[in-house]
Amino acid sequence: MQSDPQQSPGRSALPRRVLDAGAGVLARFQLNLPGQLLALIIGLVVTALVLVYFPAAAAYRLQWMQDRAEAAHLAALAADVAEDSGALGERTVEELLEGAGAVAVSRVRDGINELILYGGPINADMVTSDLREASWWDHLRETVDTLYSADGRMLRIRAEPQSRPTETIDVILSEQPLKEALNAFSRQLLTGSILIALGVGLVIYLAMFFLFVRPMRRLAGAMVRFRSAPEDVSRVISPSAGHNEIARAEQELAAMQEEIRQALHQRERLAALGEAVAKINHDLRNVLTSAQLVTDRLAMEEDERIQKMASRLVRSIDRGIRLCEATLEFGRAEEAPSARSSVVMTELIEDAFDNARLADGEVDWYLDIDRALRLDVDQDQTHRIFLNLFRNAIQAMNAAEGEKRLSVTVEEDGHCAHFWVRDTGPGLPPKARDNLFKAFTGSTRKGGSGLGLAIARELARAHGGDLVLIKSDENGTVFAVMLPLPATPAP
Repeated sequence: MQSDPQQSPGRSALPRRVLDAGAGVLARFQLNLPGQLLALIIGLVVTALVLVYFPAAAAYRLQWMQDRAEAAHLAALAADVAEDSGALGERTVEELLEGAGAVAVSRVRDGINELILYGGPINADMVTSDLREASWWDHLRETVDTLYSADGRMLRIRAEPQSRPTETIDVILSEQPLKEALNAFSRQLLTGSILIALGVGLVIYLAMFFLFVRPMRRLAGAMVRFRSAPEDVSRVISPSAGHNEIARAEQELAAMQEEIRQALHQRERLAALGEAVAKINHDLRNVLTSAQLVTDRLAMEEDERIQKMASRLVRSIDRGIRLCEATLEFGRAEEAPSARSSVVMTELIEDAFDNARLADGEVDWYLDIDRALRLDVDQDQTHRIFLNLFRNAIQAMNAAEGEKRLSVTVEEDGHCAHFWVRDTGPGLPPKARDNLFKAFTGSTRKGGSGLGLAIARELARAHGGDLVLIKSDENGTVFAVMLPLPATPAP
């Protein structure tokens, strides 16, 4: 009878689907941390069973053979007594051999080999185990050989009786009882070991699960939940109390999640601020353009003082317009690329000081720079660097009593020009020094944004230099502005 060809694919596909599903479960189980832990414990338990079983089986086999050797020795002594009394007949020999479980018993005494008991010819394969010279490795090897030997083999045991260590007892017997005894011992040992291993393994697994696996799964779950909604404060993990590594990891994760959440919140606020700045920028540019037209007319006056003030005002308004235009670019990405040219640094620094002094008040001024010093810098960006430093210094000195003196000196090291900006202000508080160059956090002035020094350092680094705080205490503050020197042409 032919089978329905339409049913064959279904019947063959069902076992395949079952196998695929089982393989999928096994794969997920292997990738799971509890599954890996369970596999590790099972492997350790099996390894321990193997390491315990073979020495135990070898010891059992050795004891079994020693018992048979002692029984054979007793049978030899009984044969001596029966022979002296004239009662050593065939029946007695059979009973003595049966009691010793042997086929033949011989003895070596005073160098003479004596056959004491003999039950007939031996026509089977025979292996010898000399208990006098065998090492533990020999016993292990012979135990494995006994377990996997063919039935019907004979075993020859040579040993020294405990009561007479000067003699050697030599007994031949069937190996089958030893093999059966080893198998029974193996079953008992395996059953007991499995029960003990299951109990110990379960305790170890539960301990490892609750101490390590469950906290790690909690950590992983907290990361996944926070990733799906990092702005949600309820997704921040609540660290457990403790001082171990997992508790510390939870505490660090909670701190990191809180920092990320605050950073995202600040980014949202900055995005909203950027939109507002974009709207303000449009109107501010119109105001500055109108002011520029007025200053152009003032510059046409004949009074030299008015012309000088008007020209300075024109430069300031031009700089303000360019700053407004760059504001949106700064908010979108990075600072606009610098347009470098050869600039006389004394003129640039004096102009920055004049602008800072007009806005924030008079202070004593000292400038010690060679008027021939020229650097390849962006004039507007470098002006903003020094203007930020000067305005901060003047505001700090005006807010305190005492001498008000601002100075700028320069040193060259062959690669950079180091401009030392010193003031005699009260110094920066520790909190301000820790966050000095971080946007929105480094301001020490009420109403300040904390952007000035952050932008100034970014501009200095864009030129290949840097802006660093050298010192700040009750005697004043020192900043260093480092700008690269022009490359010296090759001779």
